[in-house]
Amino acid sequence: MKKTTAAITAVGGYVPDFVLSNKVLETMVDTNDEWITTRTGIKERRILKEENAGTSFMAIRAAKDLLQKRGIEASEIDFVLVATATPDLPVASTAAYVASEIGAVNAFAYDLQAACSSFLYGMSTAASYIESGRYKKVLVIGADKMSSIIDYTDRTTCIIFGDGAGAVLFEPNEEGLGLQDEYLRSDGIGRQFLKIDAGGSILPASEETVKNKQHYVYQDGKSVFKFAVSNMADVSALIMERNNLTKDDVQWLAPHQANKRIIDATANRMGVEADKVLINIDRYGNTTSATLPLLLYDFEKQLKKGDNIIFAAFGGGFTWGSIYLKWAYNS
Repeated sequence: MKKTTAAITAVGGYVPDFVLSNKVLETMVDTNDEWITTRTGIKERRILKEENAGTSFMAIRAAKDLLQKRGIEASEIDFVLVATATPDLPVASTAAYVASEIGAVNAFAYDLQAACSSFLYGMSTAASYIESGRYKKVLVIGADKMSSIIDYTDRTTCIIFGDGAGAVLFEPNEEGLGLQDEYLRSDGIGRQFLKIDAGGSILPASEETVKNKQHYVYQDGKSVFKFAVSNMADVSALIMERNNLTKDDVQWLAPHQANKRIIDATANRMGVEADKVLINIDRYGNTTSATLPLLLYDFEKQLKKGDNIIFAAFGGGFTWGSIYLKWAYNS
C-alpha cells in the first residue's frame, strides 16, 4: 500500500497596492535608502491602507485567488488554517471569519501563531491532517498586517516590515511528492528580544501603555540577527544531511524573508548557489507569516514537478525550523 503524503496543489497570493519605498521612509525617520538596502536587502514594502481592513482582508483575497486558479469550490475545503501574528481581533478566530467569507461552509478553522515561523508550522499541521486520512483539502494561509503593530517613528522596525498574504492548498499524494521531512524547534529565551510588551494578559491595555507606545513591536536587532543566522542555517543543513541531499539535489531554497544577510548565510551553509534561492524581500520586506507562501506565489511558474525545496524560517519566541518538500505539479 502506497504511503499518502501531503502535497501542495495550488498557490494564491495578495499584496496591497500602496508601496512604501525607502525614499519615502527617508522623509519619516532618520535613515536612507543605501543604509536600509545594505543591511536588510529591502527596497520597498506594501502597506494595507483600506479603511477598517485587517489581516482577514488580505487572507480572503489570497484564498479566493487560489480557489479560482485551482478551479474548485470553497465548499470542498475541509480545514482552513490562518497563520498570523496580527489577527483581526483578540479571542475571535480570524480563520473562522475567513472560512465563512470565502464560503468554506464545510470546513473548521483556527489561527496559528508562531511569529515568523507560523506558516512553516502551519505546513506541518496541514500535512499531519492530510496524512492521517481524515481530511482531503487543507487550506493554509499566511497573512499579516504588520503595519498595524509598527511604530513609524522607530527606525529599527519600520524599515523591515510590510503587509501581505499567501495561501497554499494541501491535498493527498501517492506519488511520493509533497512534504518529506521537517525539523521544528523553539526556545523561550527569545521572548525578551522580539515582542509587544502590552495588550496581553501580563500587561493589559491602559492609558499608560498606549502613551508609552507599548503596543508596538520591540526588537533587539543584534540578538535576533545572531540567533536567526545560526539557527536557520543549522536546521537547513541538518535536514539536507538527514535526507542525504547534496547541494545539487536541492532545486530551491525558500527562506523566510527577514534579512538578506540571514538568507545569504543560510544558503552558504547549505552550499546552495544564489540562483537557487527564492527572494522577494526587496519588494515586500518582512511580511512575517506571509513570506513563505508569497515566495511560492511569485515563483510558482519556475517550480517543476519533483523539485526538491527546502523551506526555512525563524521567528519571535524564539521559533524556527526547516521543511523538505517535493513540488507536486508544473504550473
